[in-house]
Amino acid sequence: MAAMIPADLPRLPIRRALLSVSDKTGLVELGRALAGRGVELLSTGGSAATLREAGLAVSDVAEVTGFPEIMGGRVKTLHPRIHGGLLQRGAADAAVMAEHGIAAIDLLVANLYPFEATVARTGSTLAEAIEEIDIGGPAMVRAAAKNFAYVAVLTDPGQYAATLDELANNDGTLSGASRWRLAVEAFNRISNYDAAISDHLSSLAADGSRSAFPAQANGRFVKLMDLRYGENPHQQAAFYRDLWPVPGTLATFRQLQGKELSYNNLADADAAWECVRQFERPACVIVKHANPCGVAEAGDLAAAYALAFATDPASSFGGIIAVNRELDEAAARAMTAQFLEVLIAPAVSAAARAVLARKGNVRVLEIPPGDGLNNRDVKRVGSGLLMQDADVRTVGRGQLKVVTRRQPTPAQLDDLMFAWRVARFVKSNAIVYAGGGRTLGIGAGQMSRVDSARIAALKAHGAGLDLAGCAVASDAFFPFRDGLDVLAEAGAACVIQPGGSIRDDEVIAAADERGIAMVFTGMRHFRH
Repeated sequence: MAAMIPADLPRLPIRRALLSVSDKTGLVELGRALAGRGVELLSTGGSAATLREAGLAVSDVAEVTGFPEIMGGRVKTLHPRIHGGLLQRGAADAAVMAEHGIAAIDLLVANLYPFEATVARTGSTLAEAIEEIDIGGPAMVRAAAKNFAYVAVLTDPGQYAATLDELANNDGTLSGASRWRLAVEAFNRISNYDAAISDHLSSLAADGSRSAFPAQANGRFVKLMDLRYGENPHQQAAFYRDLWPVPGTLATFRQLQGKELSYNNLADADAAWECVRQFERPACVIVKHANPCGVAEAGDLAAAYALAFATDPASSFGGIIAVNRELDEAAARAMTAQFLEVLIAPAVSAAARAVLARKGNVRVLEIPPGDGLNNRDVKRVGSGLLMQDADVRTVGRGQLKVVTRRQPTPAQLDDLMFAWRVARFVKSNAIVYAGGGRTLGIGAGQMSRVDSARIAALKAHGAGLDLAGCAVASDAFFPFRDGLDVLAEAGAACVIQPGGSIRDDEVIAAADERGIAMVFTGMRHFRH
């Protein structure tokens, strides 16, 4: 029944409005439009000055309350004649309002002090942050939002145009459904504002130092869409994005065509997109069940796709494909010759779109370019949340340590760096065979590293790929020499791994014995 209440409410005539904003974008235009409809304008401080400078008649809140703004404007709206006007219930409160000289406020326009922008600024101080904690604004917004049956509240300049349109088309009135929607948006704004304050202040220690992880973590997410179901049909699911999404990340996508996205589609799409973004040359990544099953870079996307697909054709069937260049017609033709679920690109050419349109079920996502990275990873556990810095650190060639007698050649170093980039996105225990800018075999998610090494070699042989002279990346150290022996028997000529095992000397000796070049990164890439 509660969901029906807003639609049942009568339309509200807007006769008196209070405008008190920090962000004055669109304020004059809004005030002029309201005044043109005969709406009485009340305002405070800088907002009132801005409206008067534009030639609009406006009453100061101090005239209404009979009490001046004090303490540099800190205290101005916290008064019964303001909050009574926002919380009045029409006829039910008419007598008490008449007794105390309270007039109804039909519309509140209020946005809050710029706390988030202040603390985001490099070098901002605690004193500056504290000064931008709004008190009166949230109190008024909360009152008006609670009383949506009798009051409308605008908290963002982006809401002004639609509100003015509704007033113009409905004889100066707003519907109950509109007031309900605006009230919900107001409560969301207050929630996000308070969470930003909590996050910032609870990350500060008494000595002024700041922790990377606040004492209280307040998640702020906006629902983008409901999903048909979760990982399995009996699970419900939805997709949320960060309140302020990082440019270039999955949540900024635009779907150009195709069926509704599923939970698994989005999880796999993120794995594919984050992997392909790290390559400079035209590259293609194919993902199945959150693991890359083929990765390649080449002179063009069609060639990169062909090489990636050839790594593991069976697993690539029905996969998620991501590329790091505008998708062209040749690549689109090659990809749609196979069955695929999702295709992701920073842009899609008109010719490619025409090709893809013939495969109407294929979900095509366009993600605007951006070099932003997620800075946090989270994982839900029983009644808790694991939070960590995202694994975005990379290793340059100058940081590699050659630990064997044999030195890798420049071409082998290229292959090793390619394999290492891919290994970061493969579930642990991860083994990646590669050569010539392409993957040859991938072993993922096994309980032992030696099994991943064997599976990766079996995958390569099953695809008819030759591992002789290839490079191999291992996301973590080899605990015993048996894994190194499997790589050597498969044909590996060089290996990249973190090192750090108590048996490193044993593994290095095995590499020397086998004539393999091996480098240590000093960094592992577990991915659970």
